[in-house]
Amino acid sequence: MSTFRSEALKEASSRKPVKFEEADKKSAIFGSNVFNDAAMKKFLTSDAYKGVKDAVQHGTKIDRKLADYIAMGMKEWALAKGVTHYTHWFQPLTGTTAEKHDAFFETDFEGGSVEKFGGGQLVQQEPDASSFPNGGIRNTFEARGYTAWDPTSPAFIFGTTLCIPTVFISYTGEALDYKTPLLRALSAIDEAATEVCKYFDKNVKKVTPTLGWEQEYFLVDKALANSRPDILLTGRTLLGHTSAKGQQLEDHYFGSIPTRVLNYMRELEEECMYLGIPVKTRHNEVAPNQYELAPIFEETNLAVDHNSLLMDVMQKVAERHDFKVLFHEKPFMGVNGSGKHNNWSMATDTGINLLSPGKTPMSNLQFLTFFINTIKAVNVYESLLRASIATASNDHRLGANEAPPAIISVFIGQQLTKVLEELEGVSTGKLSPAEKTDLKLNVVGKIPDVLLDNTDRNRTSPFAFTGNKFEFRAVGSSANCANAMTTLNAIVAKQLKDFKKEVDALIDKKGLKKDEAVFNVLREYIKQSKNILFEGDGYSEAWEKEAKKRGLSNFKTTPAALKAKVSKQALELFGELNIMNHVEVEARYEIELEEYTKKIQIEGRVLGDIARNHVIPTAIRYQNTLIENVKGLKEIFGKDFEKVAKEQIALIKEISAHIEGINSKVDQMTEARKKANNLGDAHKTADAYCEKVKPYFEVIREHCDKLELLVDDEIWTLTKYRELLFTK
Repeated sequence: MSTFRSEALKEASSRKPVKFEEADKKSAIFGSNVFNDAAMKKFLTSDAYKGVKDAVQHGTKIDRKLADYIAMGMKEWALAKGVTHYTHWFQPLTGTTAEKHDAFFETDFEGGSVEKFGGGQLVQQEPDASSFPNGGIRNTFEARGYTAWDPTSPAFIFGTTLCIPTVFISYTGEALDYKTPLLRALSAIDEAATEVCKYFDKNVKKVTPTLGWEQEYFLVDKALANSRPDILLTGRTLLGHTSAKGQQLEDHYFGSIPTRVLNYMRELEEECMYLGIPVKTRHNEVAPNQYELAPIFEETNLAVDHNSLLMDVMQKVAERHDFKVLFHEKPFMGVNGSGKHNNWSMATDTGINLLSPGKTPMSNLQFLTFFINTIKAVNVYESLLRASIATASNDHRLGANEAPPAIISVFIGQQLTKVLEELEGVSTGKLSPAEKTDLKLNVVGKIPDVLLDNTDRNRTSPFAFTGNKFEFRAVGSSANCANAMTTLNAIVAKQLKDFKKEVDALIDKKGLKKDEAVFNVLREYIKQSKNILFEGDGYSEAWEKEAKKRGLSNFKTTPAALKAKVSKQALELFGELNIMNHVEVEARYEIELEEYTKKIQIEGRVLGDIARNHVIPTAIRYQNTLIENVKGLKEIFGKDFEKVAKEQIALIKEISAHIEGINSKVDQMTEARKKANNLGDAHKTADAYCEKVKPYFEVIREHCDKLELLVDDEIWTLTKYRELLFTK
């Protein structure tokens, strides 16, 4: 066995679980490192506290004088906890978080020092914007960009740094981050949903979209991960033969959590408690070394921030437990990939979940209104929703091993399908008293009982109703939730606005009563949205053919899917709702195309390097051993040696064929990359990498994986799947 691989395996197998002792009850430490309501009441003046609450609840602007008082209280709170620095914490279009730390420490004119942090530093900072993805919004020589405080997401302490969640915008006002469009989309759906809610309850003044994400991930021993250049540089294995035992026995799912992993989870959960991230669920996932954690749902903006923060915390805690966390959607071939299921709903300030039926026909009619409008929104904007989860890494996951397919469809279950069919049969126009009674009591009134029995789940559905929420299952595990959530909230906001216009028109022009108008519009929506509803196997060829007949998109690659982002439909949607102007939309399109190209480019380079610097030299070394063996047999057996050495000679030839295959395909792949790089157009380049470069990956991998089976295990340099997935 190669020295590097041998040492990595030795280090991994010799690890003893580091026992982690939980310090306090979770309820006692939850949010203690967050500048939450309790901390604000203690450290802010009454005016400053009211200013923050008004900004959070009503969007009121905080003036600079009040910001000084808020900053003073925030600083005193932070210093009392041993904090030395502060940072504006933001989410640029890299998909990760960004921060620049500044010390509270400053010198005075007399040679002394003072801890300083005022309203100016709290509200706005000026990081260098030129090196972040901007899609042509900023020139390289124009570095100015601004981070601005988002008071709706509370500041928190991580380590010895006060982190202030912020938006990130260019000097000319365009959004350069994920948070800004998300906040605009949340504002749009709040306005639209609140207006619709007033049909049912005049007391509703605010609607808040909620999100509960489920984060799937792989844990690999750090030493083993470090022995694989592909894992280090791309986050996944670019080659490696599948293990004889994978997930086929289904013995890992919900199984007993290994001690070392459990200790990691416990420390991670404690870190989350301090940061106010309400993690609740942990379990083994389907694939070996795959796990999941999930929180209690939260307001969407805060949930997105918490997920971005969590991914950073997970890596830091993993270091202390000698693990490497893999968020890639498909790090290992032949086993399940990882998603980040986004469980989405809407809640009113009166305490009602709008996607949960109640005990009265009126509350159920409200449920049906938001339920059907959501389905209609997905039906109209299915290609845009697909584009919101399109990445190079998610392309590997979609369509297999319990991940949903690239075709967006909605699963609601047989019982709710029956309810919609009954609603569709309602007569148009004014309803007779008997029709109203029958509709409310026998159709709408029975929905809670229907949902009690509607417990089936469809794991191949990208967008499924699961009792009191929709689960957007197609989101990838490495994604920033904001991308999908901005799109989902935007399309539902637009749909609710259109719905209200149609209902009001029936009331004003046709003289229908409110309930009658609502039923009439919903009835038409059910008819118009049938194409998006699907209850069967999303992996089947029959569904692909059926989806095509229905006119549903089936974009299997990111370059194809992303075109929907700059369609006339998308530009009008985001423009009408003031979520993004055409410059911001087109910039994101360019950025995501470039990101796709760069990721495939990096993978191609890494694969070529490993194939030629690891696989081929190892294969030649083993081949030389075989040649020496054949020479020895010839000396012993003379002319009869060919009969005796028949298998060795065949093996030598087979190894040569694979070596030749690798060399020729790597050369061809390199030439394809060069041609793609010279195209000069972002979409043409991405298409070329997708269609001309990426196909070589599978061919090169096949040759390498065959050699892994042929070459002596003792000299193979790369840690194998059976070691990566089954070493605890």
